[in-house]
Amino acid sequence: MYNDCIMRILGIDPGYALMGFGVLDRNGNKLKIVDYGSISTEAGTPLPNRLKYIYSTLMDVIEEYRPEVAAIEELFYNNNAKTVINVGQARGVAILACVNSGLEIAEYTPLQIKQALTGYGRADKKQVQEMVKVLLNLKAVPKPDDTADAIAVAICHANSALGSSRLMDSINRALEKEKKRGNQVRQTILRDRENKNTASTRKNITADQAEKRYSDDPFKIIR
Repeated sequence: MYNDCIMRILGIDPGYALMGFGVLDRNGNKLKIVDYGSISTEAGTPLPNRLKYIYSTLMDVIEEYRPEVAAIEELFYNNNAKTVINVGQARGVAILACVNSGLEIAEYTPLQIKQALTGYGRADKKQVQEMVKVLLNLKAVPKPDDTADAIAVAICHANSALGSSRLMDSINRALEKEKKRGNQVRQTILRDRENKNTASTRKNITADQAEKRYSDDPFKIIR
C-alpha cells in the first residue's frame, strides 16, 4: 500500500464538544499533510450519543485514510472535574476506535509536544500552532485550534520516530527560513530557546506572575 519508508500518522486532540484530527505522511525527514478536520457534537445532546458519534466518525476517518499509527495527546489537569471526566471518556472512545482498527497507539504530554515542535518545553500554544504551519509549509494555521493541536501531536510522533538530532535539524531549518522572512514569531521562539537555560535562574518572578505576563503577551520574553 505505502512504501516502507513512509509512515502515515493520525493525530488526535481529544474532546467531546470538538475533537481535532490530522493525517500526515512522514517520508524520511519530510512531512506532508494529507488531511485534517474536526469532529463536533451538539451541546445538549446526551453524552452517550455524543460519544457514539465521535466513535463512528473517527472510524470513518481511519477507514478512509488508513493510518498505521495514532498519536493522541494525554489529558492535562483541569479544575473542572466534570470537564476532565467527559474529555477522558471521549479520549477513551478515540483510543478504542484506533485499537479496533488495528492501529498502534502513541501518547504524548503537552510538554513533549511543545518540545518536539519548538525545541522549547515552555513554548506558548500559539507558537506551537505557528510551527505546525511552518513545518508543513501551510499558508495559514489550521482552524479550529483543536485541528492544529491534533496535527501537532502527529508531528510530535513523526519527530519522535526520526530521533532528537534530526528533529532539531528540521526545526532549525524551518526557523531559519522564517527568520529570513522577518517573521517575528519565529525570532521569538529562537530567543526563548536560547534563553531557556537562564530562565530557571531569573529572580523575583513567581510562577503566577510569569503566567500572567505570558497571558497578557504570549510572545513576550520574561526578563
